[in-house]
Amino acid sequence: RKFNPAERDFLNRQLGHKGEEMVFRFEQQRLKQMDRPDLARKVRWTSQEEGDGAGYDILSFDQEGAERFLEVKTTVGSQTAPFYLTRNELSFSKERPNEFRICRLYDFSKIPRMFELTPPLDQFVHLAPLSFEASFK
Repeated sequence: RKFNPAERDFLNRQLGHKGEEMVFRFEQQRLKQMDRPDLARKVRWTSQEEGDGAGYDILSFDQEGAERFLEVKTTVGSQTAPFYLTRNELSFSKERPNEFRICRLYDFSKIPRMFELTPPLDQFVHLAPLSFEASFK
């Protein structure tokens, strides 16, 4: 079978989009159930509105109104399947450790499930560099 990287990238982006949409709607519903419809209306899908450079995908809130910065990682594999984290996402997790969360969606094509990871992330996952930037001296 021939490998098509463009098709793989398209499918991964589509999976990521669906996962982010699920978390976006979940956060709105969670806040409504906490009797905070005012905060539910303020939930933002940052990666859709502003692009991927913020270091997180969804801006949400806790019941008291404190910000929650959610980075969504979605896979069709098991809960321990590897996922990719950008340097920007890792940096943001260190800048805002009390507010940052990874929303880990797994088994997405079957029965999607989710859990959250809180910084410091290296307490839960092994972080291995997969590529390096080469700049001229």
